[in-house]
Amino acid sequence: MKVLLLKDVYKLGRAGDVKKVADGYGRNYLIPQGLATLATASALKQVEQIRQKAAANRSILNQELSGVAEKLSNLVLAFPAKAGETGKLYGSITSQMIADAIKEKTGFAADRRQLDIQPIRTLGNHTVRVRLTIDLIPEVKVIVHREGELPDLEEEVEASEAENNETEE
Repeated sequence: MKVLLLKDVYKLGRAGDVKKVADGYGRNYLIPQGLATLATASALKQVEQIRQKAAANRSILNQELSGVAEKLSNLVLAFPAKAGETGKLYGSITSQMIADAIKEKTGFAADRRQLDIQPIRTLGNHTVRVRLTIDLIPEVKVIVHREGELPDLEEEVEASEAENNETEE
């Protein structure tokens, strides 16, 4: 089934693109959600209008969320957890836990579906990508440490600040 995307769809394409998708995906998700329409001759005449409108909306959203992206890219989250001798966690750090911690630290209510991560099941440093828009994807550093031990937050913060200074120069 060929569809014309009306809005940006993550891992599929941008608004105005014509994509071939599975029949069920198009019929049961994309079209009812208003994300796409069938790629008919009359719909294809509107491609340029859809692209221009989407580009304008995308630039406005990017401007609004650029401050949030800057805050998130400098964010370091620490989670204490119980772990075995090999460093494997007895539970896991889920995307919902990370989203709650982001809201607590920055005030930005990130949805767990915006986070590109599988549940964390090991100790150590991890990177979580937060999809704000199709273009803005800041990375948040997550440190998972044993309960009762203090994480090396000072070293991590200094390293991230040094990294940011190098990229600015």
